[in-house]
Amino acid sequence: MPKYMLIMRATDEAIAASQEVDFTEIIAAMGRYNESMMNAGVLVAGEGLAEASEGSVVRFDGEAPVVTDGPYGETKELFNGFWILETATQEEAVEWAKRAPLGKGTALEVRRVTGPDDFPQDNEWIQKEEQWREQLGTK
Repeated sequence: MPKYMLIMRATDEAIAASQEVDFTEIIAAMGRYNESMMNAGVLVAGEGLAEASEGSVVRFDGEAPVVTDGPYGETKELFNGFWILETATQEEAVEWAKRAPLGKGTALEVRRVTGPDDFPQDNEWIQKEEQWREQLGTK
């Protein structure tokens, strides 16, 4: 069954607005959402991310990578977390995304996670990746 990543993005304004909501309400709403996906058997993984001020960006615009520590100045959207779902179709993943308890200025991008079958099976590195997945128990 295919896997889909729900990529949570929010504007600076949405993040500021979330500061006005009781944090226990946010945790409860997310907990109920996560539990509903677990009960349906579609949730594979999911994580939230720390604030951008704790992160870094490595840009590959020149000859050598350039590192910028957070916060990153003016941003239009920040990547705040993700879920990995295993659903029969992208439409089903989109339906789960539409149920997320997120506010105005937040978006969930739904993208299919590629797998070994998406690449040439006779490629040495694809074969090694399959072995690595077995070693990591992520097959």
